[in-house]
Amino acid sequence: MKRPFFTKFAQLAAVAVLSATASIAQQAPPPSGLNPTALELFHQPADTWPTYNGDYSGRRFSAIRQITQQNITDLKIKWKYTITGIPPLRGSGPLIIKSTPLMVHGVLYFTIPDHVFAVDARTGKEKWRFDFEDHGGHVLGQRGVGMYGKWIYFLTPDGWFISLDSETGKERWRKKVADEKLQYFTTMAAVIVKNHVIIGVGGDAMDVAGYLESRDPDTGEMQWRWWSEPQKMGDPGSETWPNEQSMRHGGGMTWLPGTYDPELNLIYWGTGNTNPVFAGQGRKGANLYTDSIVALNPDTGKMVWYFQGSPHDTHDWDNVETPVLFDMEIDGKPRKLLAQAARCGYFFVLDRTNGKYLVSKPFTKTANWSKGIDERGQPIPDPDKEPKVDGSMVDIASNGATNWPPPSYSPQTKLFYVNATEGYSVAYLYDTSPQPEGYGGGSSGAFDTHSSLIALDVLTGDVRWKHIPKGRGAEGGGMSGGILTTAAGLLFTGDSDRLAAFDATAGKILWSQKLDHHVSNGPSTSVLDNKQNIIVGAGDTLYALTLDGK
Repeated sequence: MKRPFFTKFAQLAAVAVLSATASIAQQAPPPSGLNPTALELFHQPADTWPTYNGDYSGRRFSAIRQITQQNITDLKIKWKYTITGIPPLRGSGPLIIKSTPLMVHGVLYFTIPDHVFAVDARTGKEKWRFDFEDHGGHVLGQRGVGMYGKWIYFLTPDGWFISLDSETGKERWRKKVADEKLQYFTTMAAVIVKNHVIIGVGGDAMDVAGYLESRDPDTGEMQWRWWSEPQKMGDPGSETWPNEQSMRHGGGMTWLPGTYDPELNLIYWGTGNTNPVFAGQGRKGANLYTDSIVALNPDTGKMVWYFQGSPHDTHDWDNVETPVLFDMEIDGKPRKLLAQAARCGYFFVLDRTNGKYLVSKPFTKTANWSKGIDERGQPIPDPDKEPKVDGSMVDIASNGATNWPPPSYSPQTKLFYVNATEGYSVAYLYDTSPQPEGYGGGSSGAFDTHSSLIALDVLTGDVRWKHIPKGRGAEGGGMSGGILTTAAGLLFTGDSDRLAAFDATAGKILWSQKLDHHVSNGPSTSVLDNKQNIIVGAGDTLYALTLDGK
């Protein structure tokens, strides 16, 4: 017989109290903050949301089950916090919360570009705010903060890596990690792995090379840097570039948080599109390690394996989407797996110990830009579908089949969930010179385009169910934001200006709540004062929802 979650939680809490009591006798507890040893692969503490994805796996699956399919209609807004006193950010219009808040000791920590907020999770009242004035870089989004002990880690649009005191918001130090004059920008939520703060960069306007760094949590000094391309001809992977010049300017940004398996001691990261963008005539070859999933040792930055989702990318299909980790028994054997719904329209399932593929299959339409897959399961690009002066139509929407909003995997349903965009686009080549630079082309057109929530079978890649929003997005953009699944069989995501809850098994919509804007971040959940809270951002407002709104 299954025990109710809160019974098990109470037992675990009692054990934790006894353990804590014994520990107190030996040493004083830390004054506040998040103990990094509490971070686990497949476990989100009930009273905490400690990382961008809730745990190291990227599954965004919570074991909390107080809110159920039976009582979901009682879910109501408890409070909302609207950002005030900040004008629209240059070049990006209205303020939009894209970050997933951390929830630690009853405080929510979240961001927009140039700003960090600490809000009381019980009341929605602001505790402190950190304001920064950038001097360049892109302000399109900011994914959140990382936390190590009592320290907050935040990246600014113009490449500053800043540490704050989580109690006061006071700045501890700042380090320059990227040059905005080269059009680098920094938007991701830092990932804490042991004594490493892992951060990545964005920027593809000036043909610079992408990299990933590990920084010391106490001093901010660099521990290692991994480049997205080989550094010189003769290095592994350099054979996929025509020369060192093109290789050193090949892009491959690392602008979304990755995932981590403590047992294998590997971090998994996606790399962005290849440069020059859309114009590949000057960089013939697969162009490793852009548009790839890479597995790195977090202590050294050394690459262990790679899998390239979009070889020789000429469509701006960053492969940075979350590499989600999960375990499953296949043919009677336990397997350690990784899944990614990629912007190029393929769904990949890999063995995360070695990168070998199990599934490599289109999840929207046919991915007609490829001629199939090779022996590694990597798509084979079709030269006839590369951008052309008079256009080349592909059955992937102009911004890709999916993008940065985080997906979810439920170990109960064994389904992978992603908010997708389905449709067609036309890719054009603007710069026909032998050595183009920057954006040498573009994509346009919105042909039969609509958003959808898709549930994928991780063993086959088959679509098990699909939800297309009513009016095909007429109420405010269709499906939006990231996805959260829970042990109560619920799936939360944005649907046409509403936060909606679905039956995770069947795809039936069970409940929705109108918000002031469409959902703009990944929903999260935690328990506070014995109440399960759902936290979600929509535009400039953060919401907390509980049963009966109390």
